[in-house]
Amino acid sequence: MTAGRPRKPTVLKLLEGNPGRRPLPKNEPKPAPVMPKCPTHLNAAAKREWKRVSIDLEPLGLLTKIDMAALAAYCMAYSRWVEAENMIRKHGMLVKSPNGYPMQSPYLAIANKAVEQMKSFLTEFGMTPASRSRIDLKVDEKEIDEMEQLLSRK
Repeated sequence: MTAGRPRKPTVLKLLEGNPGRRPLPKNEPKPAPVMPKCPTHLNAAAKREWKRVSIDLEPLGLLTKIDMAALAAYCMAYSRWVEAENMIRKHGMLVKSPNGYPMQSPYLAIANKAVEQMKSFLTEFGMTPASRSRIDLKVDEKEIDEMEQLLSRK
């Protein structure tokens, strides 16, 4: 594995119109875009997030069965972030140390780490404003013509 910028999935490059004009991989595995089942080990908040994002990812072809672990990891990071933020709201960003001095809440570190993990997965799936802004969905003119013919029938 080489250091540097992480590779962008080919499906995202195609959706963006391949702006770098570099050759696309010819023998890249292309799993069928089928939504994987939500893992049973996810907690309630993670399962809600799974349902929320998978509905939008599947039609774009950005979600396949083999992406289950990556999406589950994102959803668990999201769940940890929500839980940590709730605890920060409840107890504050500062707590007393055993010696009585104010110190940063450990939940703040948990929340910050979860946000870092979420950002990494969000970018991989094209779910941030910046990663989405680079996507140019190409509409198939043939599909539009077929739809117009269907709609114009009396």
